[in-house]
Amino acid sequence: MSNAVLQVSNLGKCYRLYASPAARLMTLLGWSNRSQAHWALQDINFQLQRGQCLGVIGDNGAGKSTLLKLLAGTLQPSRGLLRRVGRVTAILELGAGFHPDFTGRDNLMFGGSLIGLAQAEMAHMSAAIIEFSELGEAIDRPVKTYSSGMVVRLAFALVTAVQPEVLIIDEALAVGDQHFQKKCVQRIDAFRKNGCTVLFCSHSLYHVRQLCDRVLWLDKGSIRGLGETESVLANYETHVRLQDGTVLCAPTLVDADPPAGADTTQVMAGDRRASLVEARISGHDTVNDRQTAIEVNGPDLVIEVQAVSTDDECPSVGVMLEQLHGVGITSVATHADGVQLRALHTKDGLTSWTTTLTFQKLPLHSGQYCLSFYLFDARGLVVYDEWKDFIRFQWTSYSLTPGLVHLPHEWS
Repeated sequence: MSNAVLQVSNLGKCYRLYASPAARLMTLLGWSNRSQAHWALQDINFQLQRGQCLGVIGDNGAGKSTLLKLLAGTLQPSRGLLRRVGRVTAILELGAGFHPDFTGRDNLMFGGSLIGLAQAEMAHMSAAIIEFSELGEAIDRPVKTYSSGMVVRLAFALVTAVQPEVLIIDEALAVGDQHFQKKCVQRIDAFRKNGCTVLFCSHSLYHVRQLCDRVLWLDKGSIRGLGETESVLANYETHVRLQDGTVLCAPTLVDADPPAGADTTQVMAGDRRASLVEARISGHDTVNDRQTAIEVNGPDLVIEVQAVSTDDECPSVGVMLEQLHGVGITSVATHADGVQLRALHTKDGLTSWTTTLTFQKLPLHSGQYCLSFYLFDARGLVVYDEWKDFIRFQWTSYSLTPGLVHLPHEWS
């Protein structure tokens, strides 16, 4: 017998499609069969051992949510078998089971019974759940007075109060503020390290890389890729670029990039705990016109980055170097390299940070390239800010042979 905590064999889900309500009624009455079969999922096979984390990726409509609902037991399969071992907790639609007229505390007690917790157990755990949710006195207000972020906090705190054998997550990190996202990722990561088996469905490939050791790529209801994280994600990213007809470094910025030397008190608007302030190639002013490329001569590429944060926890900076209208070349991050940013000063409750990145003897051939910048928390779990395609530059390097990079080599 398999030791798998979760085992799926030939799993499939079929829906019947009808041209009109009348056609549906006639079929239900047995007068005719005017329906078409639509297989949202078919021939899904995989298994997970204790402590594994499987990322589920794919385009919209690929069948990801259907698969997670089948695994959670909220949908029944049309064919195939699935075997689950132990407690299964699913984070699918956060807050969907809360009653708007009841207080947060009342909903905790009711929700706890839905996930199999006894009243006495919930009474013992409620203080810790409320503390994690950070709702404070709002816990005794009706849920209909909550913001969407407050509902998310309460729901996540409840469903993850007890570590299950299998945790199923569908885009839970796409909601809530950055501070709470960080707490969610840390709790999920702690579960995984303690032996919990995790299925993590997300459009955030960054978080998939951070949390998952295997990835399942669904495409039109079937498995297109299943294996080690980097291998599957590399193929999926190529698929996305070809499908959209776009390049990896998009010409449109995320939100608005603050200009060099911007007032940092304005940069920190909203619920951000940290933000990028400035990024430039040493010796060059940042060019805000995306059609203009800075001319840079080698041999070294020196990049300076500044950021601010609302606390004294040192954030992490990531830099991605890409070929303009081409593919990614490399990406580096301070948390991955075990490097900390330098603290400059603290003013008006904001701490300023800086770091300098040097690509020594950059082996690129002449061409046009772009730099994107990312700001993470100290462990690289949460993305605080991102400036995509922020700097475009023309790199000049003299070479007698064509290509993208000049790799170290020797002849014999």
